Amino acid sequence: MSDAIIVEYKGFSAKPLTRQYTFRVRAAGSEREFTLNIPNEAFVSHRASYQDAPGICALRLHLELATFSNNPPVAHFDISAAELDRYRESRTPKISPWGRKPKDNF
Repeated sequence: MSDAIIVEYKGFSAKPLTRQYTFRVRAAGSEREFTLNIPNEAFVSHRASYQDAPGICALRLHLELATFSNNPPVAHFDISAAELDRYRESRTPKISPWGRKPKDNF
């Protein structure tokens, strides 16, 4: 039997305090649905973008799946401020401490 899993993004729901992202995970003849929440405040404060949110949630879900051999004990997760900060920092281009190379004016 294969250990392969299929993770499918199903969509989101806007709730009063959060946006809830839903994923379906299929593995070895079983199927489970997982929900992950990002606080609305994270979008208002620009700590998360609407475009990045499914990817942020997918990363967390894959981490949970890997940690628990594809069978996490819970199916609902809240994305923390620290996770949002780590995601944003991992996507920020690194700039040299000396600034940009000056343009040649020849």
